[in-house]
Amino acid sequence: MTSEETQISEELKGCYENLIVIDIGANLTNKKYGRDLDSVVQRAKDAGVQKIMVTGTSVRNSKEALRLTRLYPSTIYSTAGVHPHDAKSMVEEDMWSELQQTAAAPECVAVGECGLNYTKEFSEPHVQRDVFKRQVEMACELRKPLFVHEKEAQDDLIKILDEFGNRLPPVVIHSFTGSVDQGIRYIEKGFYLGITGYICKDKSDGGIRRLLSERILPLDKLLVETDSPFMYPNMRASKLPLHVKDSLTERSMNFVNRYCTFQRNEPCALPAIVELVAGFLGRSPEDVALATAFNALKIFGLSQ
Repeated sequence: MTSEETQISEELKGCYENLIVIDIGANLTNKKYGRDLDSVVQRAKDAGVQKIMVTGTSVRNSKEALRLTRLYPSTIYSTAGVHPHDAKSMVEEDMWSELQQTAAAPECVAVGECGLNYTKEFSEPHVQRDVFKRQVEMACELRKPLFVHEKEAQDDLIKILDEFGNRLPPVVIHSFTGSVDQGIRYIEKGFYLGITGYICKDKSDGGIRRLLSERILPLDKLLVETDSPFMYPNMRASKLPLHVKDSLTERSMNFVNRYCTFQRNEPCALPAIVELVAGFLGRSPEDVALATAFNALKIFGLSQ
């Protein structure tokens, strides 16, 4: 860490010693929050979630995410992009102009959610690749980070990103659920990995848990997110190691148990995810909160 980063870390340490964290991915434009979004945002703040990035997955959805940044200034930020499932919808040039205009707004801090998904081909792979490539170009032009979705498409995804060489902005692999080998490949490229409540669901010997427990994923490439309303952190998962369960505090568990379900996860679950990550890493939750908050502030240029 450079002397400048060390100084910033010391300044932030006081802010994050009470597990104040940043959720880099929540789908708060989802209709499941239509009736009580104010309460959802307030609960997140009460839990210690200082900032929330609301994910854009289509042109319309990205505009709605941007609207939320103006309703909750300095708390909510947005991304603007087209999810691979929606790639087939980008048929008119006017839609690209709208997306570019939305992504250029100062409250929009990344281009995405964009990428490739070959597990559910709602859009043909060649269409996904074309639409993704155009969004990478947009991120390069705007000099904003890429918020990337990838499922069963790592080779093609990296091939496209490599075409942009040194022009490529920071890349965040959103809601990483891959293998150790896939994680290592991303880390070696200098990409960041977003970890969600999927950590409870992953029961493989070669997935996220191993990336963390063997400290293959360094703290300076780690980010945390809820991906609400998805990726509910099931704390009752029988295969969570005892030492990891012991890392969970009553306070964080209360937020999850009272307000989050399989049908509707919330950003207030993020401190519990931080504690889970810390348990697998064998580090303190404070260290994970500080590192992930620092990474988010640095990558996305969020105001403190």
